[in-house]
Amino acid sequence: MKYRDYKIFTLGQYYHIYNRGNNKKKIFKDIEDYLNFEKRIKICLGIFYDPNLHIQPFPVGTFSIISYCLMPNHFHFFIRQNTDIGINKFIQKLCTSYTAYFNKKYNLVGHLFQNAFKAKLVENDIYAKHLSAYIHLNPAEPLLYPYSSLLDILGISDGKICDKSIILGWFENKPKKYKNYILQNIKDSQNFINHLLFEE
Repeated sequence: MKYRDYKIFTLGQYYHIYNRGNNKKKIFKDIEDYLNFEKRIKICLGIFYDPNLHIQPFPVGTFSIISYCLMPNHFHFFIRQNTDIGINKFIQKLCTSYTAYFNKKYNLVGHLFQNAFKAKLVENDIYAKHLSAYIHLNPAEPLLYPYSSLLDILGISDGKICDKSIILGWFENKPKKYKNYILQNIKDSQNFINHLLFEE
């Protein structure tokens, strides 16, 4: 089954959004980079304000981030579009702002990310559950990794980026059940998603 690259975004639909560094290079080199990217997510969502960053936020509630993970050379978002404003607008604003920060910090010019981002329509609950697990299982030690939404969903931290109610609603609002699900389905979720991922 080919992993279709979606670029038509629709109100009420869920999508897996992915991109990586140009030539597979790192897009996060230190803690400050991860935190700056997360800050820009919050600003774009309209839930945080920084007067030093001239980013026009979207109205609160325009998008719901279900889960995410930031890895050294790529990122994943599982996101729902709640209005007619396309998810592409969110990703473009986020990545443009972060690229400006990154290039200034490291004295670089040009593209940080590899072409346009990739997008996959999430068409059913089974895929959605496996996708959330796959995203959270990207790090080698997911329960200790600070740059994903897993610790928020499990109630260990409160990053405020994600709408935790969506994933927890699939598991009777019990974080422990979700934790058990992802740890017990590591191979299944990786196998379920891997054959749908974009070709290298």
